[in-house]
This record gives sequence, C-alpha cells and structure tokens, in this order.
Amino acid sequence: MTTLRLILGDQLNPRHHWFDQADDGVVYTLMEVRQETDYVRHHAQKILAIFAAMRDFARHLRAAGHRVDYLAIDDPANRQDLPANLDLLRGRHGATAFEYQAPDEWRLDRQLADYAQRLGPSARMVDTDHFLSARDTAAGLFQGRRRWLMEHFYRHMRRVHGVLLEPDGGHPVGGQWNFDHDNRKPWPGVPAEPEDSRPRHDHAALWCAITAAGVDSFGDPMADRLPWPLNRAEALAQLEAFLARGLPHFGDYQDAMSTRGWRLFHSLLSFALNTKMLSPAEVVAGAEQAWRRGAAPLAAVEGFIRQILGWREYVRGVYWAHMPGYDQRNALGHDLPLPSWFWTGDVSMRCLAHAVGQSLRHAYAHHIQRLMVIGNFALLAGLDPAAVHRWYLGVYIDAFEWVELPNTLGMSQFADGGLMATKPYASGAAYIDRMGDYCRGCPYDRKARVGPRACPFNALYWDFLDRHAAALSVNPRLALPYRQLARMDPADRSALRSQAAETRRRLETL
Repeated sequence: MTTLRLILGDQLNPRHHWFDQADDGVVYTLMEVRQETDYVRHHAQKILAIFAAMRDFARHLRAAGHRVDYLAIDDPANRQDLPANLDLLRGRHGATAFEYQAPDEWRLDRQLADYAQRLGPSARMVDTDHFLSARDTAAGLFQGRRRWLMEHFYRHMRRVHGVLLEPDGGHPVGGQWNFDHDNRKPWPGVPAEPEDSRPRHDHAALWCAITAAGVDSFGDPMADRLPWPLNRAEALAQLEAFLARGLPHFGDYQDAMSTRGWRLFHSLLSFALNTKMLSPAEVVAGAEQAWRRGAAPLAAVEGFIRQILGWREYVRGVYWAHMPGYDQRNALGHDLPLPSWFWTGDVSMRCLAHAVGQSLRHAYAHHIQRLMVIGNFALLAGLDPAAVHRWYLGVYIDAFEWVELPNTLGMSQFADGGLMATKPYASGAAYIDRMGDYCRGCPYDRKARVGPRACPFNALYWDFLDRHAAALSVNPRLALPYRQLARMDPADRSALRSQAAETRRRLETL
C-alpha cells in the first residue's frame, strides 16, 4: 500500500506534520512544471528561487529518510501538467492513495479538488499547518456587515493569539492597538541601511535548464548570486538579522522611499513566509520578544506584527471569500494597456524609473513603492486592473495570487469598488515628495500641474477625481479633495483634463 503525497512549490515547510517520521509506504513528489511557470509571465528570480528551494527541500526530505520522486523541468518524463504528472507517478509507484496540502491559490485548489474527486475516497486534502486563521475566518467575522475593516480583524487576531496584550488579555500594551501615525517618516540617510546579509547562491546550471526548457521570463535572474533563502535554516538566519538590525528602525521608516537604499529596514522575509519556510507565528513571536527585551520600540514592533498577523491573514480571507471572479472586477472601467516600460524600467519619471527598475532588478519593492508609486500611477492613468494584477503577480518574488490579488486589484486599483479599501489610494506628487527623494533631479516639476514639465501625477490625480466624481464624490473620506475640485476655476479644470488626456496618450514616452 503506497500513498503519493504532493508538495507544491510554496509548501516548503519541513515542520509539517507529514514529516514527523519517515514511512516507506509514502512517496513525496515535487514537480517543476510549465503549468506553473507559464500561467503568467514571471520574474526570472521568482522561477529560479522557487525551483532551487524545491530541490533543496527534496534533498532535505531524502536526508531525513523520506522517499521522494522529483520531476525536474528537463526530465523527459515530465508532462508539464499537474494532473498528468500525478497520473504518471501514481502508476510508477503503484500508489493506492493520494494526499495533498491545501493550495493557497484558487486555480490550484479547484484543479486538485477535481482530481481528488475523480479518485474518490482514496484522495484527501490536509491543512498546511501554516496560517493563523482559517480560509473562512474573516468571512465569518464580518458576516452580515456591509463593510469589512482590517483593523477589526487585526484586533480580533491579537486577542485570539494573545499578541501584544496586557496581562488581562483584553487590552493592548501601550494603551492603543495601532501606532501607524508614528511610522510615517522619510529617511534622512541615517541610521544607515543594514548590510544585506542574505545568502548568495550560484544556480547558473539550473537557470540554463529553465531557459533551455523554453520557459519565458523577465527581469534579472541573478543566476550566479541568487540572494534569497532556499531553506528554513537560511530563512531563520535572515529573520534573526532583521530582528537585530532592521526591526528597531522599521517603524520610523517603513513608508520611506529613497534612491540611496532599496531595502532600507524592511525584512524581505515575505518570500520565506509565502513559501512556508517560516511560520507567521514564529515571526510574530520573534518581533514581540524583541520588544519585551527592549531591543525594538513598540511602534516598530506593532507595525511589523500588523503586517503579518493582521494584513497578511486578512487579505487571505478576502481572497477566499470572493474567488472565483474577484480577479475580473473592474469597478472603474479602466482599460488602458500597460506601457512597455513596465518590463524595461525605461521611463523618465524618476519615481517610476526607480520603483519599476528596482522591481526588475531585485524582484522586490516594499509596500509603499508598490502602492503609492507604481499602483498609484496605474490607478490614476486608468490602466487595465487585470493587466496590472498579472504584472504584480509575475514581477514580485513573494507574489502568490492569494496575497497579491486583493492587494493589487482591491487596495491599489480600487477595482472591487471599495471592498478592500475605504477610499482609493491616490495622490499627486506631494505625497511621493514628502516620503522620499525621488523628486530630486527628476525632469518633471513636482509642484506644476500643467505644462510640458509638470509632474504627470498632479493632473492625473485631479482628472481621476473629476472622471469618477459620480462614483467617488459621495465617499466621506474624499470630501476635502472634492471640495477643492469644486472651488477650481472651470478653465483650470479644463486645463487639467487636457493635460491628463495628453499624458495618457503618450504613456509610452513618459
């Protein structure tokens, strides 16, 4: 009697209960398949890091005494399709049972559920032993409510898991739940950005195999110095380095943007978390312990924990509550194609050149670069939210659809009509200038609204409000800008509309 167990590329958790003891009657399989490399065009580092981590995980399992059948991208037997490969391996090993861990993406969940249904009682799904809430926790918490608020979910999670609470178990330490207002400083250049202590890997041979197999990608592969953790030990070392050197300053500068430092004080742990090398529980616990021993201020620790215990778990709940179909929403009717500089970084606007260029170089940008530079521009310009979603899903090494889709289509592009965000995250150049140094040395004037040197963000912002007044002017959080728009001279509003139309017409040459 043999059981075939499938491990997906984002399920690299050596502490899963499956691996508590070796069993000769169990065969584990991991597979590199074109189905997964091709459903969107991915960044080269994302493909390379996931495949390299999968290979490392397979070696770990074998060393622990487990049976593993690994299908490499260039294996002649590889049918490049999940169900077809499962049929192949079940036949190869005479497997009478099939098990898999719950997928995090709807498309894989549906595909494997259909496959398991075909097999009948001999197939079953088990939990991933990873998340701090169930798929339906958020939906249950907000049942009957017209609007979902992450802050309500976050406080619920703090209480359930006993995080940053007073001894009574019901009140937050420091007397408040959220220290967000303390965490909005631009970075002056000091303290210095911590040394990048991530591991470096040479996977040039694997990259050659990937390209020889015909896999299409974009961005810098860094095949001879891949700087991402490929196993739990490396991820734990990265976590410890962040807690010691990044977390103490993370709060102050988590929203800052600078051409002098692309990492600043961010943890860059999202890849390790989303592939399950690390658990959110241990990351949250590590941050809380840093505060309790006086190694990091409360505002920094709370802000970091809110991203993991609050936002990460919350967007997963939004995803499962609204799929399938959420990825097709387009409440504002935006439909412009993405300019080619999304794949080259060749754009003269300094903020976009840096944020997009960094994304192409490192397969990473922090949340404000994603939201208030790239996403803000896409929203104001009226780019197709589905195309924006596919780019975000492909370009970032930590982007898996369950976490990326609500953040991009909902929070960033407001394409769900306000389910995720209480207002569109839109701004002119003033916010970008306030939070970083991108505007210095830019060929565009951050203060000008019209004219050949006017920053495109400015006219696009006012035109965005003007174009969508019917839908957005009733939003109380937009009352102030709509009052400002109403007070504008009609000639000025007309000039802004013309300026914005010209910007959208020449998106390729900005």
